[in-house]
Amino acid sequence: MVESHYRSIVKAVTWRAGGTAVTFVIAWLLTGEPTLSIGIGLLDSAVKIGAFYAHERIWNRLSFGKLEPPDYQI
Repeated sequence: MVESHYRSIVKAVTWRAGGTAVTFVIAWLLTGEPTLSIGIGLLDSAVKIGAFYAHERIWNRLSFGKLEPPDYQI
């Protein structure tokens, strides 16, 4: 089964939602500036969503670890 582009995008966005929260908290602890931390979290997420999407699409093109479906099913 091959993943659709839409599925890859939704996976990337949901994965990054948690990552954004972690980045925001760490940036806030380090800077003490909530506004700056929000900007850091959003920029970090935008870059990483694109990177994750590209990573997923590249892996979908590789045959490594994929099994051929059977010629028949009972």
